[in-house]
Amino acid sequence: MILEYFGRLLLILPLVGGLAWGSLWLWKKLQIGLPMNAAPTRAVRVVDAVSLGSNGRLLVVEFGQNTLLLGASRSGINILASTKQGAPHA
Repeated sequence: MILEYFGRLLLILPLVGGLAWGSLWLWKKLQIGLPMNAAPTRAVRVVDAVSLGSNGRLLVVEFGQNTLLLGASRSGINILASTKQGAPHA
């Protein structure tokens, strides 16, 4: 009786795992999500984002002719540096 149980388990476990993997793969393929490149008509564009753990991020944002380095955390958003579009980056 116990051998029959393990036999069924060995048959069903890969089937369930395959179904879970297949459904996740299909969901990933069909998911629309956010566009990777922002539309050029938008006023604000996030160029890059770096996670600093669970509490913060560094963001490089283009706004008009300015490029801003922002620090975002749970307590708020701070401008760390800014440059004009034509100016060299420091």
